[in-house]
Amino acid sequence: MPKPAKGARLGGSAAHERLLLANLATALFEHGRITTTEAKARRLRPVAEKLVTKAKKGDLHNRRLVLQTVRDKSVVHTLFTEIGPRYENRPGGYTRITKIGNRRGDNAPMAVIELVEALTVQQEAVGEAEAATKRTAKDAAGDTAAANLKKDEATEAPAAEAEATETPAEPAADAADEAAKDA
Repeated sequence: MPKPAKGARLGGSAAHERLLLANLATALFEHGRITTTEAKARRLRPVAEKLVTKAKKGDLHNRRLVLQTVRDKSVVHTLFTEIGPRYENRPGGYTRITKIGNRRGDNAPMAVIELVEALTVQQEAVGEAEAATKRTAKDAAGDTAAANLKKDEATEAPAAEAEATETPAEPAADAADEAAKDA
């Protein structure tokens, strides 16, 4: 039998946590954003992400799986007809959690969890252009590094040749110095 994650149960038993998360997910899909405590938002995020992923697939089996969690058929319909297709090209990260400070009554840390807006065609084009710019900059940096390496090798080779020609002269000079000391 599947057991919930270890740790706090958000106010009670495993069944209560499951129902609480189902209600929060329903409200999130119905309104697009909800204000709740940070702990509940963090526990809700993976549940909501998995439900959106199932909605993206859009088949009957996944619809029935989502209906086990989200009991409101109108919300499931919205999830499968509007929210799922909105994130068709997005690989994940459908929700955003924003901390908003503490609640006035009990000083509990609060957060807003919301569905991230799907990228428009213009935003996707900008993202692709930025990625292409980064790639070209990286390639250019790699090309300049390779060119600098070749320049360094080219300057080191004549220096090594010069050292090789000077090396025999140094022992002769050392021998002359020793002869002068002996005399």
